[in-house]
Amino acid sequence: MSSDFSLDEKWLKKLDEKLQKVISRIGTDRKTLDQVFDTSTLLLLGKFISDGVIDYVDFPISTGKEANIFRGVTPQNTFVAIKIYRTSTATFKHISQYIIGDPRFDISNKTKRETIFEWAKKEFKNLQRLQKAQVLAPKPIIRRDNILIMQYLGSKNTPAPLLKDVDITNPQEVFDQLLTYMKNMYQKVQLVHADLSSYNILFYRKKPYIIDVGQTVLTEHPMAQEFLKRDIHNILHHFKKYNINYREEHLYTEITKEKG
Repeated sequence: MSSDFSLDEKWLKKLDEKLQKVISRIGTDRKTLDQVFDTSTLLLLGKFISDGVIDYVDFPISTGKEANIFRGVTPQNTFVAIKIYRTSTATFKHISQYIIGDPRFDISNKTKRETIFEWAKKEFKNLQRLQKAQVLAPKPIIRRDNILIMQYLGSKNTPAPLLKDVDITNPQEVFDQLLTYMKNMYQKVQLVHADLSSYNILFYRKKPYIIDVGQTVLTEHPMAQEFLKRDIHNILHHFKKYNINYREEHLYTEITKEKG
């Protein structure tokens, strides 16, 4: 027992040193990082390191309402994205509307921490479904508890930008790709993103990649149709600046109609 504790302490010390480098690099205060890297999360990262999944945490990519994403480096010197769901400060007041009714998950009688684990599991499984639907998205690698490791999209120096921050030169092509994504998600793997917008799409190598699919629901979800209509509205709103205009009802029918 004492040897295990000693090993854990070594992991914590090593990871703490790397976190200090993150702090100095981006100027983030220790309190903010403590909200992400609690003891159990640090130990889990240590487990990933000992298993050879990652070598170390490189730098932060983004901060969301429920999770932070960091770039990681593997022992093979390749990059991965590490999404860490916060277990202490995450605001999951709306989580039930996206999970209840999904037969793949059960949050009844679960603690807040266990519910967050289910949310991470949900995103992992949804990413797997997107691969089957031939929808471009980060490839999921492994998920344990509140940590999801997936494909890193970007260059050696910078992560891929969000669609909202890019002035694309082929807007019609990108719009058509997104429409195909929504159609494939709905018809091939019975999914609706439920929060699709230019804030949840990366632009990588001149192609859109869908991200943030934790809230993505099955088409049998009672709110799926309303979520889909909202997704369509958000995408059309973004592409209006490129003079791309369609009737929302027409796109909804195109996405949901069965092949005959």
